[in-house]
Order: sequence, then structure tokens, then C-alpha cells
Amino acid sequence: MTGSITEQQHELLTSWLGIYAVIQDHSWPLQDTTVLQVAGHDGRHYIVKASTTSHHIRREIAAHARGLSGLEGRVPTLRHAAPEAGILVTTYLPGKLVAGTDAETDPATYREAGAILAALHQSAGTSRGYVRALTVKTGFLIDTAQGLLPGETQSRLRDALASVDLGPVELVTTHGDYQPRNWLQDAGHINVIDFGRAEVRPWVHDLVRLSHQQFLSQPALRTAFLEGLGKMIVTEQDRQLWTLENLNQSVGTVVWAHQVGDASFEQQGVEMVERVLRGFPPCG
Repeated sequence: MTGSITEQQHELLTSWLGIYAVIQDHSWPLQDTTVLQVAGHDGRHYIVKASTTSHHIRREIAAHARGLSGLEGRVPTLRHAAPEAGILVTTYLPGKLVAGTDAETDPATYREAGAILAALHQSAGTSRGYVRALTVKTGFLIDTAQGLLPGETQSRLRDALASVDLGPVELVTTHGDYQPRNWLQDAGHINVIDFGRAEVRPWVHDLVRLSHQQFLSQPALRTAFLEGLGKMIVTEQDRQLWTLENLNQSVGTVVWAHQVGDASFEQQGVEMVERVLRGFPPCG
């Protein structure tokens, strides 16, 4: 299992953990990051993430560097990192992934996950350039989706994008992929893993995936989540940001899934686009 890490990464691991043993490979298909559960010479288990190409390693290191205060024991703790070598080591959190279990349809899960997200969303200041940059990126994605979406759909997407009018926005630390496949259930509590897509963004960013998945058919889960989060989309600025984030993530899903050859996920992206243009999912 260690054949997917470089000699340099192996040497770093040995210097940090001593002689280590690979317990399990947790790598996801279609991803360019190796994720290993290992046991160090101290007998403790750790999670190792390594890649020579993925920007997710640096994002995760940066998220820990910004600080995740108040979440000790609920999120992994960074132990070692070498961004130039594309490798990091965090503590291992025990538990079972929520996705695919009864916990995925339990409102209590979402209430607790919402509360954890509220603690994660620590203020990161105000940005005058975030909206401009995301608008440009989304426009590029719409152009890239030519042939993947009907021409009429692309035109409607461009019109929707042009209607977004925002100035400076408040940013927070966001997870970037906040959904049951990154939640663990352990001893009746929910923990959160995988900060490889973490970045400073508007708070609504972390609600998009859930709104297109679990919340669609089970509004009680949405209600419980928002209760835990303690926040709803009520201002005009939040509504505009919600539109922009949904446009970006829906078209981005279509483009990325097509590039990696995941036809099923690409179709999910197409359905996301259709919902966004219909005015769904609902805000907050």
C-alpha cells in the first residue's frame, strides 16, 4: 500500500513516526491523494495523506494553520506536515462513516453536524475580491461546459451569473465538502474529517452539497441542520451569494465529473444545474 507514496514522503514518515505499519488504505477512487491509516512506533494510529499533484494537501495544512479552535476531538489534529513534499499526518478519529448508515437519515445527526459547522465557521475577515474571482471562475466553467449542457441552458446560466451583484463579503473558514461521507459517528457523537477542500469563503458555501442531496427529499434533516447551525439565509446579500455558490458548484460538478470520466456524477451535476435554474434548492 505504500507504493503510492514517494521515497521522500516515506523518509519523512519514518522520521516522524519511526517504523510504521499500514493498517488500511482509505483512498477515494478518482482522487489523486493517497490516504492511509497507519500505526506509529508509539502504537497510536494516524492518518497520512500524500500526493505530488493535489492542491488539497496544502489546503488542509493551511486550514489547520488558521486554527480549528473549539473543535478538539471532533476534527483531526495536525501532527506533522511538509507542504513542499505533499504530505501531512493527523490524528486518527475512530468511528463509522455516516454515509450509507441509519445515521444519514437521523435528524439528530444533522443537528449536531450543524452545531459543529457553526464552530468551524470562524471569521476570516472581509473580501472585496472573492465575488469577482468566483464570478470569473464560474463564467469559465460555463464556457468549458459547452457540449455537456444544452446551449439554451448555458445562456440561462450566463444570464443568472450576470444578475449577481455583490460588493464586499464576510468570509469564514469553510470545510468545502460538508456532507455525510465526511462525517464519522462514534459513541453517539458526530466527528468531521477531510479538510482537503477547506478554504475561506462565505458561510453559505458549506450548505450547497447538502441542499442538493439529503435535504431535497427529507426537509426534516434541513430543519435540524439549520437549528444546529443557528443561522439561515435571510439577507439579500446571502441570497445573492447563495445563487453564485450554487451556479459555481453545479456547473463545476458537470465539468469535473466529465473530465474524470464519472458519468453518474456528471448526471448529478446536470440535475444540480436544472434545480438552480428553477430556483431550487431553497435558500436557508
